Amino acid sequence: MPQRNTTTAFFSSNRRRFIKGGAALGITAGVTPFAIGKPKPTLRVMGTHVTLQETLRQRAMEDLGINIVFDPGGSATVLQKASMNPASFDLYEQWSNSINVLWRAHAIQPIEKQRIQYWDEINNLSKTGILTKNARMGAGDAPHKIINVQDDGSLGERHTDKISFLPYVHNVDSFGYDKNQLPKELSNEPESWGWLLDSRYSGKVAIVNDPTIGLFDLALAAQAKGFVRFNDIGAMTETELDDLFSVLIELTQLNHFSGFWTSVPESVQFMKSGRAAIESMFSPAVSALNGQNIPVTFAAPKEGYRGWHGVMCLSSSCEGRSKDVAYEYMNWWLSGWPGAFIARQGYYISNPERSAQYLSEAEWNYWYKGQVASEPLRGTDGKVSVQKGAQRTGGSYEERFSNVAVWNTVMPTYEYSLQKWYEFITS
Repeated sequence: MPQRNTTTAFFSSNRRRFIKGGAALGITAGVTPFAIGKPKPTLRVMGTHVTLQETLRQRAMEDLGINIVFDPGGSATVLQKASMNPASFDLYEQWSNSINVLWRAHAIQPIEKQRIQYWDEINNLSKTGILTKNARMGAGDAPHKIINVQDDGSLGERHTDKISFLPYVHNVDSFGYDKNQLPKELSNEPESWGWLLDSRYSGKVAIVNDPTIGLFDLALAAQAKGFVRFNDIGAMTETELDDLFSVLIELTQLNHFSGFWTSVPESVQFMKSGRAAIESMFSPAVSALNGQNIPVTFAAPKEGYRGWHGVMCLSSSCEGRSKDVAYEYMNWWLSGWPGAFIARQGYYISNPERSAQYLSEAEWNYWYKGQVASEPLRGTDGKVSVQKGAQRTGGSYEERFSNVAVWNTVMPTYEYSLQKWYEFITS
């Protein structure tokens, strides 16, 4: 493992330059300095707020010597926009459940492995679906099932020279809850997805408004409560969906749900304002709330996590110089500093060893090893989000990814599930 700096690189003023004074410092295979006098190329990146952060944009522009335009939005909104208009972006950042939609719409093109400088460093999660030998695979679209572009143009498990997405950030998600509002009766019970549908939280439950994410949160919750049973939760049948949404619509009519959020900032506001005491949640939101001294816990459900893998996709309309710059940006993401930055909001990177040198020992031990924080740790916003003595729920990187119940997935019944989802949120 590379030796880690004891001072967090996030706060260091001594930044590496990837392109400076016309000399490349070696992050990207095939990078060439841009000619003096030529305008800087502009890279357009569409995605969600979880990775399209201003600090990342500024650092990438500084390191690569290019202009970058971020176009962030809610996950459902950006997916629809990207699938219908690939000319509106060069790179697309979201989660693995978007791949089948984008691929079928011909909105993205294959990525050449040989142009990914650190491909050999990427770990087995995206290549085989598991990090450790005895890990639970998880139902649905594990990333290795949809990453390789087959000879016939389909996506599958057999390794080829082309991939549908760059595997970079990833995590396991669950729900967050305000510890100050945890019902006393639940305080001594193991955390469970069923809490989302527990009557003691009625009127204080918020769900992510995404039919390929929120659907699984609610399916796991309904199954945990014994309301429904699924033969394969990663491929629910129409009958099973009917049963699930019958329960959910009944709960809606009883005002069980307080709202449906579409972005991380909105989920933060739901909890901060008191509108929700428990909700679907992503790690950056938990980090942000803890940084504001709101005691939100990111649950480690006994039933297992909902897993996701970040995908960086190349637009089918991206060619020439824009395509070269897109590859530079993809390689930059795996070059070390970005992976360390994103670790501070609880996300992992596909080649973590390269990012280790940019994390302090305390950060590495907390975020990746699951150890007790030996000092206060700051989030991506610079605020303390982890107090000394805290320990990450779910354990180490390997432990958390050994307990995936289901992956974000576009099911064979996707179109039917969309119809049922919109019936539900408008009921």
